[in-house]
Amino acid sequence: MLSITFLQLDLSWESPLDNRLKIDSLLDAYKPDTELIVLPEMFSTGFTMNSARLAETTNGETINWLRNNARKWNTAFTGSIIVKENAGFFNRLIWMTPDGKFQFYDKKHLFRMGEEHQAFAAGSEKLIVNYKGWRFRPLICYDLRFPVWSRNRNDYDVLIYVANWPESRREVWKALLIARALENQCYVLGVNRIGVDANAISYSGDSMLIDSRGKIISATKPYEESLETVKISLNELNEFREKFPVHLDADDFSMLP
Repeated sequence: MLSITFLQLDLSWESPLDNRLKIDSLLDAYKPDTELIVLPEMFSTGFTMNSARLAETTNGETINWLRNNARKWNTAFTGSIIVKENAGFFNRLIWMTPDGKFQFYDKKHLFRMGEEHQAFAAGSEKLIVNYKGWRFRPLICYDLRFPVWSRNRNDYDVLIYVANWPESRREVWKALLIARALENQCYVLGVNRIGVDANAISYSGDSMLIDSRGKIISATKPYEESLETVKISLNELNEFREKFPVHLDADDFSMLP
């Protein structure tokens, strides 16, 4: 069994310190006994396109904050922030472990309707994290709409989406999360924010964990800030895959650059 804690937050606009302090306060009150803590997309700033002004380095305050918290709580942390590398800016998911080491994934599908493609560079490499005997595939928000990019080729057990997904498309969010769980025979965790940002975009949250049968096994209350902890079973997942081996009939394909 593996315990996962996910935080559905109302993010302060472009205020990394305020957001870090809020998360610290929530964790200190909750005292999580867990093996992974998942935060929303751009958890330190909200979904802003002011990348040049707000970007941090890979040795910046928020990554060091993640490192300190992973050590303090003896758990892995993941969520995305704005990172500058060389001349580019990335919506970068960080996977920080208690030993202070981290891996990262740069968002591949940039939300052009919000002009994200003009403020950030797109990633091209997928990340598979091996942790506690599990294989995780972390992705970011708009990636959810592109099933080929998330296709399970028997290389992961848990698919994670961290997001700033608007309330206006909340039914799409919920439907696609379930679809990804069914088609990939995996657990799917979607972690979204709540509140209203500086662009007057409203977020309902609707964070949830779904099993490989498409059943919602944990869900937050919409529009409410909350922490949820749930346990998942690798044995149950593997037993279902063996009983109903859809992957054996999956189409073979390759992705072009």
